[in-house]
This record gives sequence, C-alpha cells and structure tokens, in this order.
Amino acid sequence: MDNNQNPKEFHLYSDIRERTGGEIYIGVVGPVRTGKSTFIKRFMDLMVLPNMEDIHERERATDELPQSAAGKTIMTTEPKFVPKEAVEIKVAGEISVKIRLIDCVGYMVDGAVGHLEGETERMVRTPWFSGEIPFTKAAELGTHKVIHDHSTIGIVVTCDGSFGEIPVENYEKPEERTVEELKHLGKPFVILLNTTRPYSEQVRNRAEDMYHKYQIPVIPVNCEQLKKEDVNMILEQVLLEFPLVEVEYRMPRWVEMLPLSHPVKQQVVEAARSMMEQFRVLRDVGTVHACVEETCISKVKLDQVALSKGCARYSVEMEESCYYQMLSEMTGMELKDEYDLMEQLRDLSQMQKKYGTVMKAMDMVRQKGYGMVLPEKEEIHMEDPVLIHQSGKFGVKLKAESPSVHMIRANIETEIAPIVGSEEQARDLIQYIQDGKRQEEGIWQINIFGKTIEELVEDGIRSKLYQIGEESQVKLQETMQKIVNDSNGGLVCIII
Repeated sequence: MDNNQNPKEFHLYSDIRERTGGEIYIGVVGPVRTGKSTFIKRFMDLMVLPNMEDIHERERATDELPQSAAGKTIMTTEPKFVPKEAVEIKVAGEISVKIRLIDCVGYMVDGAVGHLEGETERMVRTPWFSGEIPFTKAAELGTHKVIHDHSTIGIVVTCDGSFGEIPVENYEKPEERTVEELKHLGKPFVILLNTTRPYSEQVRNRAEDMYHKYQIPVIPVNCEQLKKEDVNMILEQVLLEFPLVEVEYRMPRWVEMLPLSHPVKQQVVEAARSMMEQFRVLRDVGTVHACVEETCISKVKLDQVALSKGCARYSVEMEESCYYQMLSEMTGMELKDEYDLMEQLRDLSQMQKKYGTVMKAMDMVRQKGYGMVLPEKEEIHMEDPVLIHQSGKFGVKLKAESPSVHMIRANIETEIAPIVGSEEQARDLIQYIQDGKRQEEGIWQINIFGKTIEELVEDGIRSKLYQIGEESQVKLQETMQKIVNDSNGGLVCIII
C-alpha cells in the first residue's frame, strides 16, 4: 500500500470490493428534482475520472456525464448508465474495482414540469423496451430495474426544499415510494438528504426524524459541494447496510464442555437467540444488546466485525460465582472462590499420587478378579548387607522388604426369603415385586415388612463380610505372604 494512502480508505474500498464482488454499481434513485444527476456528476469528478488511466475513456466518460440545472424542469427523462460501460479503476492506491452509476428517472413530484407534452404525458425511451413508454411508468419500472438488475448498492437522493422552487412537502410521497421499493428489493442502500445547509440543526433534526421513519441511515449533504471525504463516508454507511451473514459467539471453555441441556448452556443459547432475532444488517451489531438479566452471563461483548465478509464475533463473559457454583455441582465439593479451588486441587493431586496405583489394581480386579498394588520406592526397606559363605566362596546378601497389597474379587451371595403365609399371598408378593421393577425407582425401593429390598440385601452382604473374623484375616495375610515369598506358584487350600 502507498505510504501516502489513507489506511482507513484502503480498507473501506477493500471491504466494498469483497461484498460487491469487485463490481461497484450504484443505482441512484429518488424523486425528480432532488439532485440525483448532480450527485452522479460530482461522484464521477471526484472518484472515477481522476482514476481512469486511458485518456480516451476518460474523455468519453466526461461526455456521458448527466446534465443538471436549477428550476422546476425535469432534466433526466430516461435512465442513463454513467459511464455507458463499466470501467475498471484503481481506488485507494491499489484496489481494482469496476464502477458504474445509473441515473434513474425519478418519481414524479407535484410542481415539477417537463413530464407533459401539451395535455398528454411525455413518452420516453428506456433500455428495457424497444418503444417509448409513459414518463411515470418509466420512473416506476426504472427504479425496480436499476436496483434489482443493474446495481450492487443503492442511493436514494431526496431534498429538504432548500433549493429549487418546489416545497419540501411535495417530495414526501415519492420519497416514501422510493424507500419502500428499495426495502422490498433488499439491496443495501442509504438516503442522501440534499440540502444547502447540511450542518444546520434543523437539517440534522429532519435527518433524525427520517431515520426513525424509515429505519435507514439518512445523510445530510450538499451534492454540489460534495468532497471526497463525503463520498467515502457515504460508501462506508452503505457498507454497514449489507446483510449480516454470520455471527460467532465465543464462550469460556468450561461452558463449552457442558451438555446443551445444562441450564448455564441454555442461558448462553437463549442470549444468542435473542440477539439473532434483532440482527438484520452489519450496522445492527453495534446497537443490539443481549438480555442477560437474572442469568449467569455478565456481558456479551463485541470483539470484531469483518465488514468484507459480513461477520461479527462476540465473546460471552460469565459471572465468576456461576463458575464456582458449576464446579461445586460437578464435583460435589463446596467451592466458593479461588482459595477453595486451589485447596481442593492440592488435596486431589496428593490423593491421585497416593492412590493412583490402587486404581490400576482395581481395574485388574474388575477384569480378572485379582489385582496387585506394587510398593512405592519410599516404602521399600533395605537391610544392612550381610557377609555370606557358600561352597568355599564368600558373598554379600542384600535383603529388601516392602508391603504389597493384593486384591481378590469374591462374589457374595445373599438371599431374601420372607415367609408370608399361603401360596396365594406368596404369588401376590411376587407380582408386587414384578410391578415394582417397572417403576422409576426400580426394585430397590420395594418395601417388604418395613424394609426396602435395598436395605435387606445390604444387611445380608454386611453380615457375610463380618463373618471373616480378625483371626481369619491374620491367617489370610500370613498365607498370602507365604505364597508370595516361599512358594513356586502352586497353591492348595483346605477350608474347615
């Protein structure tokens, strides 16, 4: 990029080129006698002619400029392409675009003259019919054709009655018709309020009223005194009227991992949905705000707008208390702040180091019924070396001792056999149990004689486990030590 080139201007035309596919075809429409031809002539003088390298093309384009004059007489009596063929120019230093403006026959305004020949309506030629058609029909058809078929962006030119001889109220109805037609066609456009006093408070207030009426940007300008900065500002406003095609929401990673059904995730989705319902064009990204009252969301912040792609990126920020509440629910621990979190992480880390090998042994038990916990290095006790003599030779014996944990899966069988009386009563109890299995709580919450089946089964398992007394536990431990240290892997058990 040229060092003398304005970076903002460079990005503006680069973005417009991306959104229009490199073809900036501007349809200029609106009521008659508002300054459409004046705007086109000034636009060409500022933006197009100075950037045309071929002198012959520049001269031809100059000859094709529309004529404009003061008074009530209509100057544009048929649609006109300016220049006749789209020309490729370089704007902002190095941005290549094709550009063309279309001067449209405006909607008729009471008080304007030149649309009648005697007592009948003037017949005019258009590029869309081989013969002549009435002036008013050319205005209606031309507005539609110019915007729908020949333009990538639109500009509605209206005025405040500060020049010419036609009162401002005469422009209102044709102005409304033009805006409604462009809204219906769906092309991006802005409204230029042509005036001799663009900076006066009265004109600014009128532009504000028009914006509230049409919900389209209204820019007060003096088309005769238009500057390059004004043109750039107009195109920038048009760029913001392009559709918003993609919105990206970035949320904290801990929210991403939550299932879609989680209440916190649902709040984020609802906030995004409420914003999406309000989006229409790029301009909306600066005015639409998420409804975050009574939610875990602190704010939804606009991070980036890619004008060239029609994309916006938001970041969703969550309340800190919500984060710790979610952690508490997920872990079953009470976590209020960073201190609680760090304390629990420290304890869990220590437990993981301490019981990590136990988890591996438990996996082995589940797979094949037997698992071992190998001793840690710190648990191994080395005795002092001892001198030994064997077969006339001497050596050294090193003895190490360490605890090992052996886990054995033993399936416990327990029975519940309530005596209820007659055979019919027993069958009724069976049916009662079968019906209970189909309930949401399942078989465990079925009540028999004041206790649930869950309690009865737990009592039976507990009583069998407690049958292994302390003496038997010691014998099992001694037996395991002999198997590990003294046997060759064989084992014979005699249970009395």
